[in-house]
Amino acid sequence: MSSAPATTQEPRDDEVEKVAWDLESLVEGRGEEGVRAQLTEASERAEAFAAEHAGKVAELDAAGLRAAMAELAAIHELVGRAGSYASLRFATDTADETRGALLQHVQERSTAIGTSLLFFELEWAALDDERAEELLGAPGTESFAHYLRSERRYRPFLLSEPEERILNEKGVSGRSAWSRLFAELASSLRVELPDAPEPVALEQALARLAGPNRDERRTTAEAVTRTLAPGLRTRGYIFNTLIHDKAVDDRLRGYPSWVTSRNLSNEASDESVQALVSAVRARYDVPQRWYRLKARLLGVDRLADYDRAATVADTDERFAWADARELVLDAYDSFAPELGSLARRFFDERWIDAPVRPGKRGGAFCSYTVPSQHPYVMLNYTARRRDVLTLAHELGHGAHAALARPQGVFHQGTPLTLAETASVFGETLVFGRLLEAASTPASRLSLLAESIEGAIATVFRQTAMFHFEDLVHTARREEGEIGLERFGDLWAETQEELFGDAVEVTEGYRSWWSYIPHFINTPGYVYAYAYGQLLALSVYRRYTEEGPSFVPDYLRLLSAGGSLPPQELGQLVGIDLADPGFWDAGLALVDEQLAAAEQAAVDAGRA
Repeated sequence: MSSAPATTQEPRDDEVEKVAWDLESLVEGRGEEGVRAQLTEASERAEAFAAEHAGKVAELDAAGLRAAMAELAAIHELVGRAGSYASLRFATDTADETRGALLQHVQERSTAIGTSLLFFELEWAALDDERAEELLGAPGTESFAHYLRSERRYRPFLLSEPEERILNEKGVSGRSAWSRLFAELASSLRVELPDAPEPVALEQALARLAGPNRDERRTTAEAVTRTLAPGLRTRGYIFNTLIHDKAVDDRLRGYPSWVTSRNLSNEASDESVQALVSAVRARYDVPQRWYRLKARLLGVDRLADYDRAATVADTDERFAWADARELVLDAYDSFAPELGSLARRFFDERWIDAPVRPGKRGGAFCSYTVPSQHPYVMLNYTARRRDVLTLAHELGHGAHAALARPQGVFHQGTPLTLAETASVFGETLVFGRLLEAASTPASRLSLLAESIEGAIATVFRQTAMFHFEDLVHTARREEGEIGLERFGDLWAETQEELFGDAVEVTEGYRSWWSYIPHFINTPGYVYAYAYGQLLALSVYRRYTEEGPSFVPDYLRLLSAGGSLPPQELGQLVGIDLADPGFWDAGLALVDEQLAAAEQAAVDAGRA
């Protein structure tokens, strides 16, 4: 690894430029033709399934239910492979019209297939509880029992079959179309920096906010704000439309709040989510303490919003792709050779797409795809230490997905509230390796600063963003269409509550809500980050207490996927999610990290 001061022109890493997905195994090497063939087969099988079972689900015996679920799994696999191929290709170049057209084709065909299968979900939900449990208690139901039990929780909110079919069909030209438009608009944003030879992607501009030069951070933030301004009204209209679309859907179904459907999906009660949000908001003193310390470390009276990510290190440490790869693999290998071997496959078998490119979707993610295939990881690697930790984070998701593949299509994934467990755990493993290598008080301070800022970003900032969503969804329902000034007011209100008097919220920052895709794609998603971070920190604490004997339990948790309710999954690693003190225990761990950072600042002579 190497260290160098931040520069405007990113140094080129030829190796990372070659790190691109090979998606052809999803479609048996047949490209778009393979996508269309898979969808055609899925459509034919769905029509045959409906002809055999529509109106007869209540008549199924245990053997019939097993056969029906096996066929549904096969159909989901076909649609999932086609959809993964189209969406992953689109993610790497959202400006390519042919990729967008293929994605739209998949969405339209998969919606039609899903519509033809809606009857099964509705008829299953209509079964009386005793009969349903009798069927699910029979042998051979392990691959779908929890899934079908969970589906029955939606029973009070389901509509008639004709109504459900209409909503499903209209989704293609409704929510999904608006989401695609937002993705294309956001991905096309180019930031004109005063000292850059040409405009850069938003992701690259935001990465500069971690640099050591305050003037550069300020001018970068101003440039980002200027970039967001021309399309702000359009993105605001998209957000308004989707908020209202959700309000209509919630009203028709009878959901008591805007977030109830998300909580049902996460297998969490409205009350438990509110308890989480309240517990985190009650500890906003933690980020405020850190930002006051950081102001002293940076030599300023008070931070501005564009200073929050600034490095406190003397140098901007850079990691070539090869160094990042070896560091992450070594950490995974040392914890569990099985995880290390699995992570290595992501590099060796082209399961990662790493470089920043024009038109590429921002951020990072892991796509589970389907159990018959492997997961894929997308990054926008800019060689900073945060990117190394992001790599470790997404590989945690990848390991979770890969280990849970034997659970099958209905149980591979977990609720969002547990989905961050393996990712944060993997990130923490690599952070520990970096901390061990820190040879001076200054380098230790730099790492601890990054750790506490990661916790603040994931626990506290995501909770503040969820509070923003809560306010805008409520305002849209009570006040009508939200103007840009009102969006800015609500964003500033939630950010100022988070920062207190420790950080100045600048005028330009009031529009920065407008590029965040989670608000558009998955309303209510972001609190799951806080839930997952606090859970993962608690799991990691168990590991530090138990040592190697903990590893089998942890691998058992990942391998279980979503085959059990969240509370039972937590019990696999000794965590009681029903304990009211659970949130406070996780927040205490964040507080301990802050205390360690404060002491490191003293040791380094900087506080």
